[in-house]
Amino acid sequence: MKVGVLFSGGKDSTYAAFIAKRLGHRLGCLISLISRNDESYMFHTPSIGKVKKQAEVMELPLIIHKTEGRKEEELEDLEDAIKKAIEKYHIKGVVTGALRSEYQKSRIGKICNKLGVKAINPLWKRNQVGLLWDLIKHRFEVIIVGVAAYPLDKKWLGRRISKDFIEDVQKLQDKYGINPAGEGGEFETFVLKCPLFKRQLKLVGKKIKGSGHSWSMDIQVREYGR
Repeated sequence: MKVGVLFSGGKDSTYAAFIAKRLGHRLGCLISLISRNDESYMFHTPSIGKVKKQAEVMELPLIIHKTEGRKEEELEDLEDAIKKAIEKYHIKGVVTGALRSEYQKSRIGKICNKLGVKAINPLWKRNQVGLLWDLIKHRFEVIIVGVAAYPLDKKWLGRRISKDFIEDVQKLQDKYGINPAGEGGEFETFVLKCPLFKRQLKLVGKKIKGSGHSWSMDIQVREYGR
């Protein structure tokens, strides 16, 4: 079916779009919520404004909807964004990158049911370390743009998801209970390259802010060759 993708620019939403396409769905548009609340319950925030560049290299239309990011109220904004995608691009389903968050999955599901479209969760309950290895297998280039958990710190910003990264987060999982896929908000990601991109992006600038074990990186990207 023709689907819209709830898209943050991070690994989960991008990989979910990739899997949905492999399952035979047609990607009709991307839907991004830009939250003014850095502590949003629903939406990724570091470098969210750069989804425009990702949409360009995916050659897909992008719906951007701003939200104050207040708990529960932000769901009304999400509903409005999905309505717009249905009206403008005639989508029949919505793809999410939900891994284990019942909060996200259930609320998105209710909105989709209300609007008469299907919620598609291709990553639901996947093995989280296996997901990271799959990103490498399918040639995703993913960088860390935010961290928010002990003992993660500023040094993790900009790291690529690689064999060494996976080994490091597994050690942190064993010692501190860190979720290896960052599902608990431990870290946030941005995709620079993947099979859905017609052209690769490169990092050309960054601004870092934070303290202690909570850091974010606002990045500047552009296409290779430009």
